[in-house]
Amino acid sequence: MRPFLSHPFDDDKLKEECGVFGVVGVSDAANFVALGLHALQHRGQEAGGIVAYDPDQGFNSARRFGYVRDNFTKPDVMDTLPGQLAIGHVRYSTAGSKGSTAIRDVQPFFGEFSMGGAAIAHNGNLTNAAALRRELIERGSIFQSSSDSECIIHLMARSIQKNIPERIKDALRRVEGAFSVVAMTRTKLIGVRDPLGVRPLVLGRVGDSGWALSSETCGLDIIGAEFIREIDPGEMVVIEGNKVESFRPFAPAKSRFCIFEHVYFSRPDSILGGRSVYETRRQIGVELAREAPVDADLVCPVPDSGTPAAIGYSQESGIPYAMGIIRNQYMGRTFIEPTEQIRNMGVRLKLNVNRALIKGKRVILVDDSVVRGTTSRKIKDMILDAGAAEVHFRIASPPTAWPCFYGVDTPERSKLLAATMSEDEMRDWIGVDSLKFISLDGLYRAAGEAQGRDAANPRYCDACFSGEYPIAPSDKIEEGFEMKAAQ
Repeated sequence: MRPFLSHPFDDDKLKEECGVFGVVGVSDAANFVALGLHALQHRGQEAGGIVAYDPDQGFNSARRFGYVRDNFTKPDVMDTLPGQLAIGHVRYSTAGSKGSTAIRDVQPFFGEFSMGGAAIAHNGNLTNAAALRRELIERGSIFQSSSDSECIIHLMARSIQKNIPERIKDALRRVEGAFSVVAMTRTKLIGVRDPLGVRPLVLGRVGDSGWALSSETCGLDIIGAEFIREIDPGEMVVIEGNKVESFRPFAPAKSRFCIFEHVYFSRPDSILGGRSVYETRRQIGVELAREAPVDADLVCPVPDSGTPAAIGYSQESGIPYAMGIIRNQYMGRTFIEPTEQIRNMGVRLKLNVNRALIKGKRVILVDDSVVRGTTSRKIKDMILDAGAAEVHFRIASPPTAWPCFYGVDTPERSKLLAATMSEDEMRDWIGVDSLKFISLDGLYRAAGEAQGRDAANPRYCDACFSGEYPIAPSDKIEEGFEMKAAQ
């Protein structure tokens, strides 16, 4: 039996796979990293790790399964991580690990090189990792994990460059896909984003002498750091002492930031591309109300991710907003296989209907996405069991019809409801009175593109909706994945 299992009723949501954080120039850097990882916990709840460097004790690491709060708040762990420089990582299983829960797959990864040690933490997914792994193994590399991220360490080891930053550049020029990397040497904190900037990474100032790198601005907020700026797509920053150097090691490319960060992955109190995530999600609800109006009595979010969009829908439509579904805040991960009886309770372990409010009402439910559709059906049943007169679903993203290969845990295409059914067929399968998704143009408008999506030059990566992959998933194509036919 696996000791740590994702909650069995959360498998109908897309999951970001990682969050990264690093800090330099502060006392007890590992404690700052632990706080940052706690703020990024939504990006990965399976496991976490921290590597710290102290001149007297060298590099030290701690890697654990479970929540940050349960592991990296204990003195017996944190006292083993002294120093003014540390990086950390929270994860779900990456594409390369195939759901492995081996501790060796938990980042950051560490390597000892001729010029000293280095550790890296990677958010994203390398689309040519299988090919690179074969090549490296044939040339003598011995892999310790099943993670695609370990390829970066081996590529660094093969580089003939004379310092760690240059070896990182060498390694990352060989990889394809999405990566936001936070790395460290004995004296340097390093951050890199891939040329398309698919995954986020931001820079912050800690007091007078410290610096921080984080997947999201909420990670900076928790340690009282000042947000300075986003790391640009294709940029590498090297921080040593009070100096921040910027490099451009890759060929220029058009930015394609993941639009699903705005829809679901990022925390609503974060800032992405100069925009409040909360405000973008509220505006998605406004656009939904304009595109898909319906007569009803209440607008209710599917908590918590549907809340900002439901507020926007209510404000634009004039239909009252209400908490028709209450979330059990203490329903965390399961650590044992649930019994069949408990499993059959389904989503009720996590969500409960506010019956007194719902009875006799025509209800609009606003959710962030529909993946397999199984949870949507359960929620619909709960609302009808509570006596609702009608149930209407409004979805704050377009139909998810294509898998993501850039760092998101997505089912294979055949298991995505929108890949096999039309919108009307999905409505009938879920069993609701109406089902409407925001259009791709509407989503772009909510994200600040007034004219909607420019089909010839889209600003975001929206492959999970459009099937248009800005980076060819070469490993998956080799396995038989069929790309969308050219229009």
